[in-house]
Amino acid sequence: MMMALFSLVLVVSVLAACGDSDKDSGTKKDKDTVEISLWLTPQWKGVFDSDEDKADFDSFFKYAAEKFEKEYDKHKVKVNVEVIAGDQRDEMLNVNLNGGTPPDIFFESVFAMGDYVHRGALLPMDDIIDDEAKSDIEDTFWEPVTFGDNVYFYPFSHMPGTLVYNADMFKAAGLDKFVGDESEIKTWTLDEFETILETLKSDTPKDKYSNAYPMGLFAVNNQGDTWNLAYLRMFGNKFFNDEGNIVLGDESGAKATAWLKKIYDEGLTNPGAESVSSNDVNAMFQNQQLGVSFTNSVLFNNIKADMENGNVNEFDARLANIPSESGDPLSFTYVTGAALFDTGDDTRIEVSKDFVKFFSSDPELVTASKNGVPVRKSVVDQFKDENPLFAAYEENAPYMFSFTGNVPGYNELRQVLYPELQALYTNEKTPEEAVNSYQEKGNDVIEKSKADSVIFNK
Repeated sequence: MMMALFSLVLVVSVLAACGDSDKDSGTKKDKDTVEISLWLTPQWKGVFDSDEDKADFDSFFKYAAEKFEKEYDKHKVKVNVEVIAGDQRDEMLNVNLNGGTPPDIFFESVFAMGDYVHRGALLPMDDIIDDEAKSDIEDTFWEPVTFGDNVYFYPFSHMPGTLVYNADMFKAAGLDKFVGDESEIKTWTLDEFETILETLKSDTPKDKYSNAYPMGLFAVNNQGDTWNLAYLRMFGNKFFNDEGNIVLGDESGAKATAWLKKIYDEGLTNPGAESVSSNDVNAMFQNQQLGVSFTNSVLFNNIKADMENGNVNEFDARLANIPSESGDPLSFTYVTGAALFDTGDDTRIEVSKDFVKFFSSDPELVTASKNGVPVRKSVVDQFKDENPLFAAYEENAPYMFSFTGNVPGYNELRQVLYPELQALYTNEKTPEEAVNSYQEKGNDVIEKSKADSVIFNK
């Protein structure tokens, strides 16, 4: 009897010990969980489509995080996703950088984050870029994400910038031969473009299009400035030299600036460009007060959606490239992807890199890039029948230029151009004076920023 009792006590003790062991093991496992944070500004709603139930701006990354947490076998991981308002991005990042608590990952348009590379806040990610990614993503998209010799952003999607035109207005003015297909990004020569603008001015029916102008121009602030930067390249100026300095102040730069002033003075654009914003111009185009305007893939999709929803009167809007004197179109895009902040924690950095590679290359997850425009040729091929413009955007890739030049101080540099354009349109400066003033002031910004750039001081 005593023996049986002893055996029972022993069993109970062993079971209790096992229970304690499991409890301790579970506690240890919880302590070993690696938590990383991903911030993003609003990009698209839903995981793969905006009409999904409860679609929100964080849906994709929460879905990707859940999938990653299940499949990842190096550590137990928790990914915390947070959406940051675009106008609060820099303030929040600077506060957290100064406090030593930056997010592990930030998903954003590359041009908005370049200064953080120069500040040394971001880590290169060449070690997670494999041959498959390099072959599937065009070289054009690697250029804007490469600073010095290293890749600092993993391209996911992009947002191409083009011109948009009112095909109905063109036809009403007898410009049918210049109208491209619905799924085409039409390329005009510079002479053809001037003919289009002059004809729109003279032959657009006033009874149907009252108070309409051939083309939209704006210079009240830095919003939409990428199109102004493109116009200044129309006569062959490459804008930045190999040392990252502005070289706009030559004959080709002055010629482009003089062309802008000419079409403005000849009434081929809206008046008062010096006090008109890009939002104003976009609204004018939606109200059919412009024949030609600016757009990007998101704005173009938005105007199509507004027409379908009855928010905007329906008309035939189509895309065109920005022309140049050489005949080759000018094209640019806003590449969007993930960046890695240097948190100083090797384990979190390892996990963050693995997560970025995971959602940027997983065959299922990369299809979400169709919410913008895919950078991967494989995804374009998969969805080009559903959205024929994907193929048209891909054909434009060889003509894309890096509008930031990846120079340090780019965000500050954006404050320098529009005052010079205002001075041009109000006759305070000649084209030569405007480009030379911009080059001088802009290079001063760049030189000061170079002194603090880790890229220029390696």
